[in-house]
Amino acid sequence: MLRGLAPVIRQDCRLLVLGSFPGVASLQAQQYYAHPRNQFWRIVGDLLQLDLMQLPYAQRIDALRARGLGLWDVYALCRREGSLDSAITEAQPNDLQNFVARLPALRLIAHNGGESARAMRITRSLGPEVRRLPSTSPANASWSLERKRAAWREAFLAANLI
Repeated sequence: MLRGLAPVIRQDCRLLVLGSFPGVASLQAQQYYAHPRNQFWRIVGDLLQLDLMQLPYAQRIDALRARGLGLWDVYALCRREGSLDSAITEAQPNDLQNFVARLPALRLIAHNGGESARAMRITRSLGPEVRRLPSTSPANASWSLERKRAAWREAFLAANLI
């Protein structure tokens, strides 16, 4: 079984981005969105007007936390060959209900991609607004960077991050 990453969070988090489960590069680096072609850091940096791509990972995380953005995944454990969500088997979910209950300022939960969005039946019952966003993964080539950025911008606006 593969084990996911710890959440990146502060109690004053206003926007929680939920991925499905870290890819191979992220697990190896023990860093969210570590694959060099994943567009997460570029999109978030553009929206927050920060050059996150040039910062060391620890400073990227500090910048997210300071602006009210949290990261975690839907699955705590799973089996998977490679990085594709379609290869996930025997997934064991994180305890999203108890986690979200400890975030009084949370305004929005954003699912990064389709596999994460499968948990919307759970997250919709937790209180904050819930949205499905286009995946920032390089496997999501059907959406342009500009189209992804526009969708993510709407979520950032709804959570008062920008």
